[in-house]
Amino acid sequence: MNPLLHLTETQRAILDAAREFCAAEVTPFAAQWDREARFEPSLIRKLGELGFLGMMMPEAYGGHGLDAVTYLMALEEISAADASVGVLMSVHNSLPSQLLLKFGTDAQKTEFLGPLARGELLGAFALSEPDAGSDAASMRTQAVRVGDDWILDGTKAWISAGAHAGVILAMARTDTPDARKGAKGIGAFILTPDLPGFKVGRKENKMGLRASETVQLVFDNLRVPGSRLLGDPAKGFSYALQTLEHGRLGIAAQALGIARAAFEHAAAWAAERQQFGRAIGEFQGIQFKLADMATRIHAARSLVHATAAAKDRGEAVGEYASMAKLFATETAMWVTTQAIQVFGGYGYITDYPVEKLFRDAKVTEIYEGTSEIQRVVIGRAAMKPR
Repeated sequence: MNPLLHLTETQRAILDAAREFCAAEVTPFAAQWDREARFEPSLIRKLGELGFLGMMMPEAYGGHGLDAVTYLMALEEISAADASVGVLMSVHNSLPSQLLLKFGTDAQKTEFLGPLARGELLGAFALSEPDAGSDAASMRTQAVRVGDDWILDGTKAWISAGAHAGVILAMARTDTPDARKGAKGIGAFILTPDLPGFKVGRKENKMGLRASETVQLVFDNLRVPGSRLLGDPAKGFSYALQTLEHGRLGIAAQALGIARAAFEHAAAWAAERQQFGRAIGEFQGIQFKLADMATRIHAARSLVHATAAAKDRGEAVGEYASMAKLFATETAMWVTTQAIQVFGGYGYITDYPVEKLFRDAKVTEIYEGTSEIQRVVIGRAAMKPR
């Protein structure tokens, strides 16, 4: 247990439950899931039963009403066992759930939030497109009003768990091709896979997070009832921006889990591996690596938790969420690189765990906003008068 974390009894119980779950349901199978690039759908129900899919959801909707710090602690714990399971938990708890909670009608909340909190439905978020990544506002997916319904046409890309999601919050253009309004011409729609015209497209063959399926979603004359529009048809992109800190803090916690696991494996290996007649951990060169790894992880965790605590107090944390995401994810990439170096040649082969952690870490610098985009957000904030 980290002595710098002053855990409440609730937090301690949640982390114990997370460790027990991972020891029984995740850790023994993670390497095989990674080799086979196989998503394990039974995890959705199991995570839901334990409450990990509705941690910040109000109790009125079947959740636990917990604070962001506690949620991120649990997410780090599960990500340390397998980052693919961590991203499932992170995406579900952040954008789809939070968008519905913040901007949904009473009827929409009643229909979807309870099943999401219980793990009866898995949530996903569809913003990016093949030609609209960091510049998401340049999306082309079009929504046209037809009577009381909307007809959507287009392709969404990089959708985590999109083939298994029961609820997808999707962004589409509600302006017209001859009168584009940029970010102010985008609506948010609540999609379910039973809607006519909804198709799961290509599954990506990824370097890391291989047990988390990433797919394209194809909308082919997809008919969406008017009751599935989320809020104002011109403000969907604005809604997403207002909730991005949830996703960015979640990925930061996922990165912390990856980094911590890599550090723990490296420290254990340094104590066990013998060279020149003694454990390599007795050499100063290895000790310095471990010291720097531990320091960066603790610093990243402090930034993540301080930002989450400010968010829990109702403070605006946009730029700080970007700082936390930037620092934690780059820490994960650096720590996993050093862990491979500690393992030497063994770190480069799949028989040992750190190469998987290295592969899993890389994408944390890319999704939910690249490191470059985080620097743009932070830099712009730094230029504003204080």
